Amino acid sequence: MENKEFFYRRLHSLLGVVPIGIFLLQHLTVNHFAAYSPESFNKAAHFMESLPFRYALEIFVIFLPILFHAVLGVYIVLTAKNNVRRHGFFRNWMFLLQRISGIITLVFIAWHVWETRIQIGLGTKELGFNMMEDILSNPFMFAFYLLGVVSTTFHFANGLWSFLVTWGITVTPRSQRIATYATLIVFLAVTYIGVRALFAFV
Repeated sequence: MENKEFFYRRLHSLLGVVPIGIFLLQHLTVNHFAAYSPESFNKAAHFMESLPFRYALEIFVIFLPILFHAVLGVYIVLTAKNNVRRHGFFRNWMFLLQRISGIITLVFIAWHVWETRIQIGLGTKELGFNMMEDILSNPFMFAFYLLGVVSTTFHFANGLWSFLVTWGITVTPRSQRIATYATLIVFLAVTYIGVRALFAFV
């Protein structure tokens, strides 16, 4: 049982970076084209829509990994116990914020998929700049998306730090300290891309 949980947690950590983390970067990059012009965003979005085997990619590379990561993540949140002595003050806060951001991110992604991908599939909305412009024209939804994007980028960046530790890449205190600064830069850069895209839609 312990070996299974160890394996599942390792897989949970890996999926958070590959493929989910890579998909996040790709998705935010496509959204960032909105900062240049509506036409640029539409062109980038329709290019992604026209990829071969798109449905298979969405199911096996995006949705199933996210589902596994989310279900196990909720289990981890419900069973996790903060330990100041083990993690130290800063890391203990990062540990707690990782769990909180994970729940916020899960709610945000579920709503975002319902409001975009599923509605497009049902034929009630059409993929394009105007779809996101309409959604974000509501101040409440804009604030919700802003919180969701920042929560998601934090969860990814801080999760990247945990991934490096979990997989034995950063073992020493010095390497973990360097990783803290590196993942902070990742967080700021990815958040900038995501937030700038949101403002471009309004």
